[in-house]
Amino acid sequence: MQEQTKKGLTRRQLLARSVAAGASFMVGAGFVAGGNAAWALETTVLAPESMATLIQMARDIYPHDHLADEFYAVAVKGYDTAEAAPAIEAGIAALNAAAQGAGHASYLAIGWEKDRVALLRGMEQSAFFQTVRGGLVTGLYNQKAVWPLFGYEGESFSQGGYIDRGFDDINWL
Repeated sequence: MQEQTKKGLTRRQLLARSVAAGASFMVGAGFVAGGNAAWALETTVLAPESMATLIQMARDIYPHDHLADEFYAVAVKGYDTAEAAPAIEAGIAALNAAAQGAGHASYLAIGWEKDRVALLRGMEQSAFFQTVRGGLVTGLYNQKAVWPLFGYEGESFSQGGYIDRGFDDINWL
């Protein structure tokens, strides 16, 4: 019999305690994990289902197929605070109500991206949508781990500037 000496959950325990939410996420008591359990995010104030919905919403607002869900999770983690949670939970409830009005169980249960995007377009003028969209601009694209995935090498000043780092590498002249 193997005794667990490390603090926290093993991958097997994590998977056993979770429920699939939507196509990409698994939701458990106080956490959201990627479908492959390669990443997990602990929630403190937001309901885990709301965090999973928020991550899916972020992916639908700024869809990049080559970005893993964990980058979107990091981008929206800032909404898991006592100050932000009431407005986020209300927005998620409105989003789920719109999904139910369209004949789906919830926003996460919608299988097709175009159907989710249609719901988002219906609420794009709301304060909730604008808050999430605006926060994603910095929350997603300011992650240094994301920069290489878009071909951006980062700031150049500390490495001598752009003059010495490919400024004149054009080959079409």
